[in-house]
Amino acid sequence: MRAIVLEKFGGLDSLVYRDIPDPEPRAGHVVIEIKAFGVNHAELHMRRGEWAEAAPVSGIECVGLVKSCPGGEFPVGAKVAALMGGLGRTINGSYAEYTRAPAANVALVESGLPWAELAAIPETYATAWTCLFRNLEIKKGEVLLIRGATSSFGQAALKMAVNDGVRVIATTRNRERFSMLEGLGAERCEIERLDLSKHIPEVKKIDAILNLVGNSVVLDCLAILRRGGRSCLAGWLGGLDPIPNFNPLLQMASGVYLTFFASFAFGTPGFPLSDVPLQQIAEDAAAGRLDVKPSKVFGFDEIREAHRVMEANEAAGKVVVVHA
Repeated sequence: MRAIVLEKFGGLDSLVYRDIPDPEPRAGHVVIEIKAFGVNHAELHMRRGEWAEAAPVSGIECVGLVKSCPGGEFPVGAKVAALMGGLGRTINGSYAEYTRAPAANVALVESGLPWAELAAIPETYATAWTCLFRNLEIKKGEVLLIRGATSSFGQAALKMAVNDGVRVIATTRNRERFSMLEGLGAERCEIERLDLSKHIPEVKKIDAILNLVGNSVVLDCLAILRRGGRSCLAGWLGGLDPIPNFNPLLQMASGVYLTFFASFAFGTPGFPLSDVPLQQIAEDAAAGRLDVKPSKVFGFDEIREAHRVMEANEAAGKVVVVHA
């Protein structure tokens, strides 16, 4: 099969096209004919050698058709989504014509949506849904602050929260993005900054925060929350550096909750993929209740350009690659 192989760590030229053997069927796994896949920031980190693990074939998610399933968990020919379970990290991922994913990380998604739209759902919407409705336990009428809301993840969370009756304040580094975020349902927007707690008028009144900026604003998020408020760290748009000289006694706000979610937990006993309503999300999209359209769609031969666009922050939403 044709695959995009990570030849070395570094720039765009690290991604090269090669013919490699098809994945062989294995008990407990599903071989998938890939129709489309999303491109994620994690794959940029892997390409640059900034991640702990990186398989020769990158890609942490895909949608496609079941080619084989020795355990019988899914029928051959079924339309499915797959994400995580080591894809692109410890096993060859979705930057190829076929991949083999653990059955626990595969879900049926019967939908008439175009492959490009279906491919925008798995990683982004599964992670956003879990952060909102499991970690943060967000409820109708509560006030949610999304830091880093212009990312594809942030936009997905914003749309799902608004659909559920949550009031959302969104941050972005670019004031020109305010109108786009307000068009998606944000009540208002703030310029993202490291000391937002000193500028946002709702300080000590926010119910929940989805932090996609990263470690650099963890403590600032806790300073913004009301007593009993919850903050979920789930993204690193601001980089991977740890909190320097972290001392909870001197730096953490009292009476607030910090939680964390990383999508590599999907497929583990505590986070079964079956917990996420991917089918319902696809149905909501097909019915027009949720807009999952990607902002950029590339062909399989355009992976370097897809990475360049994401790296340059030109995407303004989800980037998807489709097979011809």
